[in-house]
Amino acid sequence: MCVTAVESRPAGVALTPSPGGHRPFGARVKAFVALTKPRIIELLLITTVPVMFLAAQGVPDLWLVLTTTIGGFLSAGGANALNMYIDRDIDALMDRTSQRPLVTGMVSPRECLAFGIGLAVVSTVWFGLLVNWLSAALSLGALLFYVVVYTMLLKRRTSQNIVWGGIAGCMPVLIGWSAVTNSMSWAAVILFAVIFFWTPPHYWPLSMKVKEDYARVGVPMLPVIASNRVVARQIVIYSWVMVAVSLLLTPLGYTGWFYTAVALLTGGFWLWEAHGLQSRAKAGVAGAKLKEMRLFHWSITYVSLLFVAVAVDPFLR
Repeated sequence: MCVTAVESRPAGVALTPSPGGHRPFGARVKAFVALTKPRIIELLLITTVPVMFLAAQGVPDLWLVLTTTIGGFLSAGGANALNMYIDRDIDALMDRTSQRPLVTGMVSPRECLAFGIGLAVVSTVWFGLLVNWLSAALSLGALLFYVVVYTMLLKRRTSQNIVWGGIAGCMPVLIGWSAVTNSMSWAAVILFAVIFFWTPPHYWPLSMKVKEDYARVGVPMLPVIASNRVVARQIVIYSWVMVAVSLLLTPLGYTGWFYTAVALLTGGFWLWEAHGLQSRAKAGVAGAKLKEMRLFHWSITYVSLLFVAVAVDPFLR
């Protein structure tokens, strides 16, 4: 979920791994790891493990935490690999994705497909046998939603792609809760909603930064089809709803003063950044001076701090 530096070359021109098509073993291993998008998985696990502490109202079984974490990595990795398989045509044309393993030729499409399906199967069985079958169903549902609903149906068809497609990224919250309790709760639903409303204002600033990439391949991300002013207004709306929803846990009795303080402070700073972006967009600021990536980077810090507070709060009540 970060913009990486890429080699200067015409978009869409795939690199060959080495003369004669030789693909070193170490580079191949790194390529298969890259298929799972580990940076994204880190963020997903940040929202899974703390919820397990909240569900347990203390320290959950550490073996359960380990098995849930491994299962989540396998499931999300499979979804991301299948996403790369489906999007390999546009990845070759976008600067920010031009170094992905399928584009460089380090991994073949057939290998990627087999790898993604294999991880999907293994993760589902892993969850079912070592965690519980409710978590297995939620994990498989998240994977299918991301691959089929978001990647195949929404991404290239609607500017609301990331809004509804983001549901897949909300599922780790439910998985973390169900892993501990084998059931659902309003606390899990509220945190699911926090991530749902967090996703668009988290991703739209990045989309503003790289909108030329998306425009080149015909993906209608909101910043591609709307002005910065419109996008910034949407970011502010979603931000206010997100912060409001994050504060529902306390009056419903699921969290105490510590979580509330963190939610207020981090949410307040988020709103400050969101309104700052809107002010710059209204003034017609563009380019580097728009500073849209400030909100993107803060969004990762925000969700990390908020969910750390979710995990710590049970020990301070």
